[in-house]
This record gives sequence, structure tokens and C-alpha cells, in this order.
Amino acid sequence: MGRIKSTVARANIKLPIRLAAALLAGSTLLSSILGLIRDRQLNGLYYDTYPQGIDAYTVAFTVPDFMFFILVSGALSVSFIPVFNQRLATGNKKSAWELSTSILNLMAVVTLIASVLIIIFAGQLVQYVVGPGLDESSRALAVSMMRVIAINPFLFAIATVIASMQQAVGRFTFFALAPTVYNIGILIGVVFFTDGINIFGWQVFEGGIMGVALGVVLGSILQLLISSVGLIGMGFDYRFKIFWKNHGFRKVLSLLPPRSLDQGMDYINSIVETNLASRMASGTIRAYQQATALSYVPINLIGVAISTAAFPKMAERLGQNRPDLFKKELQSVLRVIIWLALPVTVIAFFGRGYLVNFIKNGGDTLMASILGILAIAILFRSIYHISARSFYAQQDTKTPLYISFVAIALNVTLAVWFTMGLGLGPYGLAWATAIVAIIEVGILFRVMSMRIKGLFDKVFVHAVARMASATGFMTVVTYLTVSFLPLSATDQSFLASFPKFVIIVLISVTAYIVLCWLMKLEEVNPIISRLKKILFGRAKLT
Repeated sequence: MGRIKSTVARANIKLPIRLAAALLAGSTLLSSILGLIRDRQLNGLYYDTYPQGIDAYTVAFTVPDFMFFILVSGALSVSFIPVFNQRLATGNKKSAWELSTSILNLMAVVTLIASVLIIIFAGQLVQYVVGPGLDESSRALAVSMMRVIAINPFLFAIATVIASMQQAVGRFTFFALAPTVYNIGILIGVVFFTDGINIFGWQVFEGGIMGVALGVVLGSILQLLISSVGLIGMGFDYRFKIFWKNHGFRKVLSLLPPRSLDQGMDYINSIVETNLASRMASGTIRAYQQATALSYVPINLIGVAISTAAFPKMAERLGQNRPDLFKKELQSVLRVIIWLALPVTVIAFFGRGYLVNFIKNGGDTLMASILGILAIAILFRSIYHISARSFYAQQDTKTPLYISFVAIALNVTLAVWFTMGLGLGPYGLAWATAIVAIIEVGILFRVMSMRIKGLFDKVFVHAVARMASATGFMTVVTYLTVSFLPLSATDQSFLASFPKFVIIVLISVTAYIVLCWLMKLEEVNPIISRLKKILFGRAKLT
């Protein structure tokens, strides 16, 4: 046992920002791939044959996810980490562990109550809030699955507190693994539980799409277990108690409500979108959710992974009273995110047919059309995460909240107007999201420039302009490549379409890197150096 603990502790050492970002991006990519496999399996089983069922499954997630986002999620990490880091930086471990155990116990109690309430009021929530347009059988199925998935906020809350503790001290190994095992649990549900569960010849579960809901719960349990393993070697002193007098705990509680409201307001968009989509043709809820999920793969890989890795260091710089270093690191992270997100946005737009084909055998016109619009938001949603965290690092959770109020109100207004007023259907939902993503980042940048003097200086602006120029040239290359390698009637399977997509990506990315190198952008230097080592490293040794 001692050897196992020692091995785990060594695996969970503190990582520098670049390595942490790479680990998080890699784990996010793996989790995303598993998510795509999961969705492909689900769509293959139900999208064409049982669209009402797959819509009900999608609706069932909405309220449990909302409760998790508004009570825990990013609200906890950005409120908890700066205060927790402050305690550790001053050597006050006793206060840090009291803070951690208090937050853990409080979140467990609050989310358990929320889970019970979801179970009790699932019928009313589906009928009046998230799925008013579903037919009677679909509504009943959505209610049953929501009651199963209702345990998720409780399990996720505990896992998130534990993960935030590891994230705060720069230990990302098990934090990064947790989302992967969650998707593995759902895949188990899709592959095995949908056929029913038999124990010693006795059928305890008949199967069907409800088996996927059981897989979701299994994934949540696995995620909690793997997150808990990451505590080994940290010296966490847990107590079954809430230390109400702990100053750090009180500080987090004061910071938590604005960020929780911000997160909850963001997710109101999903509830409104699901509500509106439920009034459209069967399968629309699933189609829109899948297109949204595809658009969030690069957002999570770039915006979320990099900003999550950078956030503890940014908070630490301010804790050291070094605003100059904070500004420098924020500029650097912003540049990297923009540099990465620009070409990805172009590839996602022109390669949308291929991307949809990966999760739906033979593709789907509706999904691809929605994704084409949502691709516009990839760049701005990626930038949003580090922009918002720049305020959280300053222990300011109210400014992003106020901006979110404006953005959400505008998004809801546009979504209702575009879909019900102009009759644009699901495309109206996508256009509302894309337009608001641009406006929200614009407002954040304006406030950031007023608060952090010199953030967007000439060097930064000129660098972004060169990135945009390189992206413009790459857009032509990508368009010509996709035109030369279009999806054909024979490209129905993943194996048939994936090689073409890889060629498109390689040609586009190569063109972008060469153009960035010619324009002397520093972001490309690590890639050029790595290529030189790979191509000429052996020759130098001789």
C-alpha cells in the first residue's frame, strides 16, 4: 500500500504551466475523442430510428447540468483557488485544509438537496421548463432519465472540490484523467447497458436508451474515484465539519454567489435553446446539441485547457504583488489562444461536413449547417475563458457577472426573435449564439483595457493583425483543399472520410505555420525548433 501511495504521489507532482497545459489539452482531446465515439454510437442507435428518444435523453441532462453549473463548476474553482493559494503561500496549511473541508462538506449538502428536488419535481421541470414541445411518451422518458441523472450534481460537486484543490497547487495528472473516465462510463452504458443487465441469469434491467442514463451515473462515480486518488500525497486533512469562522471560507462564500450566478446565467441559454428546439421537428434538440458539442471540442482544447493551466499562476502573481508579471503572462496566454483558435475556426467551418460525419455515420445536413454558424463562435468563446479568468485572478467575480447579464439577455432575446419571429428554426439559435459571443468578448476586452493599462499595446495588436493575415491566406488554402477533396457519396464511414480530413488539416496547418514563420510570430518558434530537432537533430550528433 505504501508503494502504491508513493507511486501515485510521484505521478501527481506539480507541473509547470506549459506541461500542465499540454497535459490538460491532451486529456481533453482524449476525452473529446471518447465523447465523439460515445455520440457516434448513440446517434447510430437512435438518431434516425428513435429521434424522440434521443431528444428525451438530451432534455434529461438540462436541469441536472444547470444545477451543477450554478452551484459548483467553474464558480468554485475561480472563487476557491485564489483564496486557497493565498493560505498556502503564507504557510497557513491549517487554514487551507479547514477551507477545503468546509467547501467540500457545504457543496455536498447543497447539491444533495438539489438532486433530491430534481427527482421530486422532474415531471414539472420537463413539462413546463425544458421540454414543453415533447410528445407525451418522450416527456415521460425524459422525466425517468432525469431522475436517474439527478445524482450527478452531488457526485460532480465532491469531485470538483477535490480537483480544484489539486489544480490550485499545480497538480494536474488525476485532475486531467477524471473527464476521460466519465466518458468511459457512458460508453459502457451505451455498449453494454442498452442490451439489458443480467446477473446470474436474472434480468435486473431490460435495457434500451435508459441504459445510457445508467452509464452516465457510472461515469460520474468513476470520475469521483479517480479524482480522489489525486489527493494522495497532498496531506489533505479532511474533517466532517464546516468551519464557519474560517476567514478563507467566508471569503470564498462572498466571492461564490456572483460567479455562480454568472455560470447559471450562461446555462440559461441552454435551457432556452432546449425549450425552443423542443417545439421543432423530432431530432432537432439532438442535432443542435451535437453541433454545439462539436464546436466546444476546440474551445475546450484551447480556451479552457490553456486558461485553466494558466489561472493558478496568474493568481499567484497578483498574490506576490507583481501586476507587471500578471499583465505579461495574460498577454502571452491571450496571444497563444488567438493564434491557435484562428486556424481551428477556419478548419471547423470548411470541414464541418467531415466533423459531423465522425459522430453520425453518413453525416447530417442539419447538424453541419448549424455547426457552420457556430464555428464563428469558436474563436471568441476560446478567448472568453482567459478574459473572464483575468478578473477572477483579481478576485473580481462581479464584473464578468454584469457582462453576462447583458450577454444572456441579448442571447435569449435574439434566440426567441430569430426562431419564433423570423422563423429561422435551429439556425436562429446558432446565429444568436455566434453574435453574442462576439459582443461579449468585445465588452470584456474594453473593460480589461481600462483596468490593465497597456494590455493591448502596439506589439500585441500588431501580432494579432499578423495572425489574422496568416489566417486569411490559410482560408484560401483550406477552401481549395476542401474543394479538391469533397465528401462524396461513398464517404459514409469514419474510415473513408477521416484520411481526407487529416490531409485537409495537415495542408491547412502547414500553410498557416509557414505564413506565421514568414511573418515572424514568436508563437510559431517552439514548433519550428521542434521540427528542426526532429529533422536535423541526428545529423548534429554525428
